[in-house]
Amino acid sequence: MLRRVYSVGEVTGYLRDLLEADALLGNIWVRGEISNCKHHTSGHLYFTLKDAASCMRCVMFRSRCSQLNFLPSNGMSVIVRGHISIYERDGQCQLYAEELAPDGMGALYAAYCRLKEQLQADGLFAPEHKKPLPRFPRKVGVVTSQNGAAWHDLVTVMRRRWPGISIVLAPAAVQGEQAPREICAALEVLDRRQDVDLIIVGRGGGSLEELWAFNTVEVARTIFKLRHPVVSAVGHETDYSIADLVADVRAATPSAAAELAVPSHLELENRLRRLHDHLVMAAVQGTLRQKQRQLQEIGERELERYPRQLCSRYKQELKLLRVQLLHGMQSGRDQARNRRQVLAEKLDSLNPLAILKRGYSVCCHPDSGRIVQSSNDVRDGDLLKVILGEGSLNCKVTERVPAKAGAEVEGTL
Repeated sequence: MLRRVYSVGEVTGYLRDLLEADALLGNIWVRGEISNCKHHTSGHLYFTLKDAASCMRCVMFRSRCSQLNFLPSNGMSVIVRGHISIYERDGQCQLYAEELAPDGMGALYAAYCRLKEQLQADGLFAPEHKKPLPRFPRKVGVVTSQNGAAWHDLVTVMRRRWPGISIVLAPAAVQGEQAPREICAALEVLDRRQDVDLIIVGRGGGSLEELWAFNTVEVARTIFKLRHPVVSAVGHETDYSIADLVADVRAATPSAAAELAVPSHLELENRLRRLHDHLVMAAVQGTLRQKQRQLQEIGERELERYPRQLCSRYKQELKLLRVQLLHGMQSGRDQARNRRQVLAEKLDSLNPLAILKRGYSVCCHPDSGRIVQSSNDVRDGDLLKVILGEGSLNCKVTERVPAKAGAEVEGTL
């Protein structure tokens, strides 16, 4: 009786084909606890997924790991989406992970994925719908929490880069049940204004639950229909929200959004200075070339008739032209020097330290350098640094006087 004997590779290949042909195993969600977690230098992630009954080897390749918004570690309870196959070299069955999320966020993450697929199919992420940002905005509208760090970071960076910028805040809750409705209302209020050139919407980082207001369909569709260009700044470097994908430009942080929204006045002044010097030099060189051509044409035409008299006359004219050219160059340098002086005086007038010379002061925390804007920013007994026009004072808070109730916040809707 003849028997066929199979090689190990043939058997493992057959098992691999069986597993990969199975519809359930081709796209499956698995819940378990991470153990033996290893972040390889190649960028791949290797780990074991286990529960009380069994364990399974898992691998997540670098391209998928780069999309994670958290750091997997041993003991973490997670849910994994992927497909099951055989790693033929070791003959081991393992799960090839496509998505990974902490357990407890499983339902939210699945809802995020479904909404992302739906809006992408509707064309809300399409590049052809993205509006360009204005190069020199006159007024920037901001939708965020009035009490959050994001608002402070946006104002600080924008006014440092472009001191004359006008900023208007449309305050809204950025987490909680009321947040999506308030964010949509604030966006629509800013979009109706004729004096706003650009809108920034966002908040600081947080968990998926805390960022969920920016993963809702109402916020996504409101951003998509706005007339003004929108910069989304939700979370931190690794956090991507639905609002980020719909907005015209995504910024990794609120501070990065401020840098995208307005130019740097120092960079522009340096560029203008280089262009001015280049134009002056080009004008001088052009004048020299023109005069040289004129002299050559005159010489070729006239020297044949009156060589000696013409040479004497043209020598005098050449000396006169040289004096005029030197005078013109000196005048050009003087004008450039005066222009630079005027620009320097304008720049100095924008210097916030110049205000201190007029008797004002700035109060800040000595360790972090953070500016104190409200009595609620400090506690009794805190040590503060008061910067004066000349020198500074180290002070201790003995009493806080709160602002009067009902006082308006400048620049707020």
